[in-house]
Amino acid sequence: MLDEDQRRQKAAKIIRVLLHYLGREDLDGLTVADIGCSAGFIADELATAGATTLGLDIDVPGLGKAAERFGARVQFVCATGDALPLADGSVDVLVLNHIYEHVVDPDAVLDELHRVLAPTGVVYLGLGNRLGVVEPHYRLPFLSYLPGPLADRYVRASGRAEHYHERFRTRRGLRRMLRGFTVWDYTLPVIKDPARFSNTDVVSPRVASLPTAAF
Repeated sequence: MLDEDQRRQKAAKIIRVLLHYLGREDLDGLTVADIGCSAGFIADELATAGATTLGLDIDVPGLGKAAERFGARVQFVCATGDALPLADGSVDVLVLNHIYEHVVDPDAVLDELHRVLAPTGVVYLGLGNRLGVVEPHYRLPFLSYLPGPLADRYVRASGRAEHYHERFRTRRGLRRMLRGFTVWDYTLPVIKDPARFSNTDVVSPRVASLPTAAF
């Protein structure tokens, strides 16, 4: 999860999507907050792209290590996603990249994002779907389909973990969660043009050239 090259590749994708949506060449003049910033690699790339950047997480030791490396460019703050120490309407761009499945109340987190987001702001959300065949954290088929007790047994039997804590939602559940926002889904554009959106690590140009109906 904390592989630096992979995280920076993910950051490049996030930045390309944001720049495309915003119609900008860089993030100069924007305040950006990376919620669940972990080791700070994505926050560092956002700062390098010109943003005034905040990195927020609950992992105090991890934040300390991130601050040692990137503190000159990024302000790191310990906070939970449902109680951000930010003023109403103060953030131009919020990044919540594959975080919602880890929190107790994702609806409360989205409400908090809505509170701190500027009136013309944008939220980048990386969202996993409960009905994805291979669960992304443990790489086990159909794991996220199962109720909690069965999912615990599955990860335990695989030797990957003692408990399965992640809780994904279906597409319908995600739409309910995002009901307070206008949604632009970049899934197909990113698949169809992986070079433009720094997604060649996931989708090869050959696959991207297939007809859209194939997806």
